[in-house]
Amino acid sequence: MSDDLTKGMLVIDDPEDEDDTNEWITTFADLSMLLLVFFILLYSMSEIDAKKFDMTFQSVTQAITGKMNKVATSRVEREEAGAILNQVMTRRQIIKAQRKVFESVKYLQTTKGVAGILSAKFEDGQITIKLPADVLFKPGRVTLTKKGQDAIKALKDFFLKHPDQYINIKGYTDNTQPGKGSRLKDNWEISSLRAVNVLRFLMKLGLKPNRLTATGLGEMEPLVPNNSPQNRMRNRRVEFVLDKILTGP
Repeated sequence: MSDDLTKGMLVIDDPEDEDDTNEWITTFADLSMLLLVFFILLYSMSEIDAKKFDMTFQSVTQAITGKMNKVATSRVEREEAGAILNQVMTRRQIIKAQRKVFESVKYLQTTKGVAGILSAKFEDGQITIKLPADVLFKPGRVTLTKKGQDAIKALKDFFLKHPDQYINIKGYTDNTQPGKGSRLKDNWEISSLRAVNVLRFLMKLGLKPNRLTATGLGEMEPLVPNNSPQNRMRNRRVEFVLDKILTGP
């Protein structure tokens, strides 16, 4: 009979039993609060070692600065490497273009007026055309002869065909000094006036003056030793040094 009554009744849990099972939470909260207060007290009573702090701060600063300097240095090095690479590429392009111009010099060597007397060389993107001074001038003189004018005229069309070339006209002599009766002081003056007169004649033929320069080098830079008439004749010369005119980027 009692069992049947129990089955028909609603069983309600006792609240006091639930409170007993949650008591650990209150204890844990109290312990946590005590630990927090303990650490706060420790922190409030502690002293910062200023020396150690400064050393630590400086080491961190140096590390950061070192990395920043390294980054900056790397950037500068990359920029310098890029600039050098651009220069190398530009130089290669110049040499390639000048080599094509030099191919035209071979045809120039067969031109009437300079055939058999004109010589040329190509080196590091620079073209040098040589004419014997004895073809252009009388011994010890600085005025172009008729034959000399014809030789310069033979070069005119080539120079006009290649307007992208600077032309530095260089005059050379041998080591024989002007005679006492000469109005010219020395070989420097002879070589300079010869180069200038060639420049002026090219201007008359239509070349723009901003492409032309004249240099007198006297007996400097001889091709061969001045120890024989033949060698001195080789050293007396006028050179046309061609460099490509660089345009803007």
